Amino acid sequence: MTLRVVHAHGDAVGVSVGDVEILRYVYRPDPVAFESRKPYAHPVRTLGGRVVTGYRPNDHRWHKGLQMTASHLSGQNFWGGNTYVHGRGYVPLPERIGWMRHDGFSSFAVDEERFACVEELTWVENGGEEWAREQRGLSVHSVDVVRGAWVLDWSIRLTNVRGEELRFGSPTTAGRERAGYTGLQWRGPRDFTGGTVFAPGVEGGGPGERFMGTQGPWLGFTAERDAVDGASTMVFAHAPENLDPGRAVHPSHWFVRSEPIPSVAFSWAFFEEFGLPAGESFAYRYRVVVADGAWGSERVESFLAGVAW
Repeated sequence: MTLRVVHAHGDAVGVSVGDVEILRYVYRPDPVAFESRKPYAHPVRTLGGRVVTGYRPNDHRWHKGLQMTASHLSGQNFWGGNTYVHGRGYVPLPERIGWMRHDGFSSFAVDEERFACVEELTWVENGGEEWAREQRGLSVHSVDVVRGAWVLDWSIRLTNVRGEELRFGSPTTAGRERAGYTGLQWRGPRDFTGGTVFAPGVEGGGPGERFMGTQGPWLGFTAERDAVDGASTMVFAHAPENLDPGRAVHPSHWFVRSEPIPSVAFSWAFFEEFGLPAGESFAYRYRVVVADGAWGSERVESFLAGVAW
């Protein structure tokens, strides 16, 4: 099945298979500063046309599909919304909310089977100081109409240009238990609430909270959809080096909830802060599989084994 890519109006890229737009990547940040203006992917759809991302839900207006975030970064909030402060809870601190500026695409390639681009971004703190440069890679590939799935790879290489160390943390490192969200985050649509989460080596599935703060190469999330007779499955997978203690900048853990909201984050600072010295960089690679149907561990393992990094 041939991919079709439309670069629309200087603010978004759309990727379609047949008559279904499976990915829209919006790279010009939204205008609401309190929501931490930054690029995001929404809507993301299965090959069957079912939307698997939520956008500005009423419980967290700053949740926008699939987006790169940093909830606690040297006193700034690149996640959006209220900031967790120990002893005070979540409080509105608009003066702490940073944003990510799209600076352009350094590469942009399309063929029948793959779309790949490299985006250049700058992370800007609330006062206007440039803190980090990011090279972000996005690739859509491995469209499999028989199995009803396709793959999005998302990579980040972040360089500290602040002139002093950057400290990465989360609400949990700031004192709130089981709230280690930060990094690449997915917000599911409302009908993913209460869905089933599963992981390799764990018998059966269950609520997302069962897997909160755990580690592993991948995590699956499946849910029955409203208005249609069927389910959808999301699979979130680490590149091998992300979990290699000798190569990763810091250990990654899953932030995952299916109640009261559906959300998954590849948290790079769940339990402990880590520092990025001035002038240095870190990199992570992630994979997201978007599928029609209710998948289980065996089907996920088979699919992932057939798609090389």
